[in-house]
Amino acid sequence: MVMSITGTLIQSYNICKRQTWLMAHQIIPDQEHQYIELGRLIDEESYDREKKKINFENVVLDLIKSEDGDIIVGEVKKSSKAQESARMQLAFYLYKLKQSGINARGVLMFPEERKRVSIELTPDIEKELEDMLEDIQRVILREKPPTFKKIGYCKNCGYKEFCFS
Repeated sequence: MVMSITGTLIQSYNICKRQTWLMAHQIIPDQEHQYIELGRLIDEESYDREKKKINFENVVLDLIKSEDGDIIVGEVKKSSKAQESARMQLAFYLYKLKQSGINARGVLMFPEERKRVSIELTPDIEKELEDMLEDIQRVILREKPPTFKKIGYCKNCGYKEFCFS
């Protein structure tokens, strides 16, 4: 059985494999958690002049625009603290578009920091993603979630109460 992998699973995999398993098994994080609410607010209030929330296969693109004849896919994040996981999430979106014959570039946007980071899909990143997709399948097909390991992200995680109880 192969499960459909989303950008959110890519992002969580790069932070916490336990979180990836929980998400894949429809165990929803605390929706009233202050950081989830803040992320939702930033997502709704930022870049409101750009076209937003484009559904494409099993991914949701925050925004997409044309710039000098190129397609630019934007991903809005609350903070650059987890920039590497956000980079791989956006690369996954570019990878999915490429599989459908659409070449695009990406930009990570951190509105609270007034920061932007350009992302391009390279052969090395594609290989990294393909390996990651295989490992995510292994993680989510496990009977039980990976064991809890306390990391720096735990204090701001919507699953904190679940994992610490």
